[in-house]
Amino acid sequence: MDIIVLLPVLFFSIVLHEFAHGYAAYRCGDDTAYMLGRLTLNPVKHIDPVGTIIVPAFCYLTGLPMFGWAKPVPISVQRLDSPRADMGKVALAGPFANFTLAVVCVIALKFLLLTASRIPEATVKTLFHLLQYGITVNILLAVFNLIPIPPLDGGRIAASLLPIRAAFKYELFFSRYGMYIILALILTGGVRYIIMPAVIFIMGLFSKFLML
Repeated sequence: MDIIVLLPVLFFSIVLHEFAHGYAAYRCGDDTAYMLGRLTLNPVKHIDPVGTIIVPAFCYLTGLPMFGWAKPVPISVQRLDSPRADMGKVALAGPFANFTLAVVCVIALKFLLLTASRIPEATVKTLFHLLQYGITVNILLAVFNLIPIPPLDGGRIAASLLPIRAAFKYELFFSRYGMYIILALILTGGVRYIIMPAVIFIMGLFSKFLML
């Protein structure tokens, strides 16, 4: 039952993340995703065999927190109106979409708690579980992707804010070693020390809102 309830939440969260990248690029002058049929919330268009199927299945079977990613939306940087600045906006759009979805889930959960007495207990439990997971997974996706290491979104944002020379050196270094650093952080568990302070802080704010 857990996998039936949680997988759709995970899939929608990562699809929304990629859709937001494509939509932001479209608004900034790049219609590549739109022309390739990727500017859509249809999950079939965003399935990545590893990130959307294998990794979530592995997480479920091994008891790890459910996680994954979708096929990256194609972005043509040279077609953006202001390539450096707009690439930062495009990168920020993904985490922002996840954070927004987490806020929507918090508001929905607050409404559920206020009206729980009028809803069947089984339905309340299922919705509570679903919304709670929606909050957690979207905050984790948002914060993780804001780590300033390319190819994560945070790295793209940082590069767009740095002076051109510094941005060039920054991207050159991380184009070689960025993915290895990210994998090392994940495999060693070091990533939790980077993202958990922010995750705990945000979840604490949400908890205070729910208790009002």
